[in-house]
Amino acid sequence: MLPTFFECGRFRFPMKPVNNASTMCKPLIMGILNITPDSFSDGGKFSSLDHAISHAEQMIEDGVDIIDIGGESTRPGAVALPLDEELKRVIPLVYALRDCGKPISVDTYKPEVMREAIIAGADMINDIRGFASSQAREVIADSDVGLCVMHMQQSPETMQQRPSYANVTAEVIAFLRERCDQLLSSGVEKNRLSIDPGFGFGKTLEHNIELLQHIRLIQDELELPVLAGMSRKTMIGAITGKPVERRMAGSLAAALMAMSQGARILRVHDVAETVDAVRVWQAVNAT
Repeated sequence: MLPTFFECGRFRFPMKPVNNASTMCKPLIMGILNITPDSFSDGGKFSSLDHAISHAEQMIEDGVDIIDIGGESTRPGAVALPLDEELKRVIPLVYALRDCGKPISVDTYKPEVMREAIIAGADMINDIRGFASSQAREVIADSDVGLCVMHMQQSPETMQQRPSYANVTAEVIAFLRERCDQLLSSGVEKNRLSIDPGFGFGKTLEHNIELLQHIRLIQDELELPVLAGMSRKTMIGAITGKPVERRMAGSLAAALMAMSQGARILRVHDVAETVDAVRVWQAVNAT
């Protein structure tokens, strides 16, 4: 059974319908704020502090629930960014946005960035490496930030070379279970955890589709809220045949599919459009 709430720093989000109503619980919309010059989708568009703040303000107006700041590109083939450069990109923006009224998430796997982000006021840490580092677990254990534990096969540099699984859903569940158990053993409360199957991170199109079809199973097996991030990714391009700048419609369809499977957090580029799509879906499916 899912925790009743997802504890996310200064914020608390219900993970179940109010009063056990039969209506679907509204998923949280996590808006992507990349401040990287080489991001696969919006590289360079928000790399200056002023532009990044303006984009965050627009996402808030559009109805975002969580803002996810990323300072290092993790696209397939990406080379690791030096620590000093990531700190320089991320931390001033966390300070600038920490009183914006929305939770600030930081997308990083570096313990030093996690530590500085938490000091600066971040409410959530989103780690593509699933908090594999003992140093990362030490940094977040005594904090109150929400956590997203993601699955990735290999590393961004090599993950799409030859991804292979005997049973992708079972292996992703086993990986996430092990990492979450490590965090719980480190003193992290279960209601601070969310999980991400890692769409596009060491998966073929077939692997991604199977995971999307089994979001509910993954969530039920681990009893933790699933974060689904497919926005504008290669899997959308492979299905639609569209370049990255024309993948909004496909991304919305994937987000709604994830929502229908019970995903509790949708990580997206197009906040306003996703908010509208979710509202229509919920209106039609309301009981």
